[in-house]
Amino acid sequence: MASLNRVTLIGNVGADPEIRFMPNGDVVAHVRLATTESWKDKASGEKKELTEWHRIVFYRKLATLSPYVRKAASCIGRSHPDPQVDG
Repeated sequence: MASLNRVTLIGNVGADPEIRFMPNGDVVAHVRLATTESWKDKASGEKKELTEWHRIVFYRKLATLSPYVRKAASCIGRSHPDPQVDG
């Protein structure tokens, strides 16, 4: 049975991308994205906040766009299944 896994993250970039090159010449970029959820605690009435960090890796053409991403920039990221990896 086939399934579709898609994720959309909206957050802030935690640091400038780390750009590396693979032995075959392909570009790889690593980005850290912080997403924050806030809510009001029902018991105490105080505002609570939870920040989660996501490590995102970009390959090939998408990685070449990483120099346009900077620390503290707002960012929306969407994942799409890779047919070469997912079969």
